[in-house]
Formats: sequence, C-alpha cells, structure tokens
Amino acid sequence: MRHLLALLMVTLALATLCCCGEDPKDPTGSPSADSIKIKKEVANAFVKRHKRSSLYEWYAEYYKSPMEQMHERCENYPPCDYLSDQIGFSMAYNRFFGRY
Repeated sequence: MRHLLALLMVTLALATLCCCGEDPKDPTGSPSADSIKIKKEVANAFVKRHKRSSLYEWYAEYYKSPMEQMHERCENYPPCDYLSDQIGFSMAYNRFFGRY
C-alpha cells in the first residue's frame, strides 16, 4: 500500500512539473495584448449580425409586451425582485404594484 502511495505521489509531482512549468517561448508568463487582438475583417468573417426580415421582428425588438414591462419594473425594484425569487413573480408584483 505504501509503495502505491509513493508511486502516486511521484507521478503527481512529475505531472505538476510538466503542466505548471513556465513556457520557454514566453518568459513573462502572460501573453501580450497584441497577440490577443484580432483584426476587424477577421472578426466579421465569423460573427454575422442578424438582419430583421419582417416588420413584426422590427416591432418586437423595439417595443416590449406589457408583461415584459411588468417583469422589468419588478426586477428594477430590489424588494420585488427578491420576493419574486421566493414566492413567484405574480404574487410579488401584486404585493408591491397592485393587480396586473
């Protein structure tokens, strides 16, 4: 049993040295900001903006339903938001803002 435990400890120590050792290419240990940035043309190649195809989609994006407006009103008022997590949205909204 002790032999297996010693073997496990040696294996973990070697794995730690191999995985956590510093990269010889980068002595600072962190990549520079220039290596992280990508050009705008490259980013636009795989990130496409969703186009609105109909008048309804345009309307739904800019105007919210009454229920969604009530949810946002409750979320912006911390006591209502907390209570809605506890007892549900409809009961919390009725308590703080009256009948909906």
